[in-house]
Amino acid sequence: MSNKPRLQEKYGAEVAPALQEKFGYKSVMEIPKITKIVISQGLGEAVADKKIADSAQKELSTIAGQNAVICKSKKDVSNFKLRKGMPIGTKVTLRRERMYEFLDRLIAVALPRTRDFRGVSTKGDGRGNFTIGIKEHIIFPEIDIDKVNRILGMDITIVTSANSTEEAKELLTQFGFPFAKK
Repeated sequence: MSNKPRLQEKYGAEVAPALQEKFGYKSVMEIPKITKIVISQGLGEAVADKKIADSAQKELSTIAGQNAVICKSKKDVSNFKLRKGMPIGTKVTLRRERMYEFLDRLIAVALPRTRDFRGVSTKGDGRGNFTIGIKEHIIFPEIDIDKVNRILGMDITIVTSANSTEEAKELLTQFGFPFAKK
């Protein structure tokens, strides 16, 4: 048995050949693939309390299975009581095996646990990337709800090598991504 994630094996065996047939790619290098997944959280309240940023970093690292980094402000903004170097968010970039494992957990476990879930919006950015906004990070089973002191939202950006939204949507649909029905 190989150590490859389930979705990575599915890409090679089923998804890539199906995409090549549907769009008529002449080379296997033209077939779109997922290049990375970026998970980010904005922490508006972390300006006043440093502990919020630390706990958010720990929880995001638990969700991603990889160390998250704290993003700091680049300049002073007096209207938001923000000074240069203060923590304003956390992020993590997943590639290769970890990316496929996270995507599998997102599709199979986390999204179905979302309240009032009717599917992900089919609007991409026009260049083959999709961003999903999640209101509660507690939909991931790795997070112990009893230990969470603040529920945070997050953005998950799936970056693909597709040239159009249509190609990227087909790629993610082949993986079983739950898009909203029109």
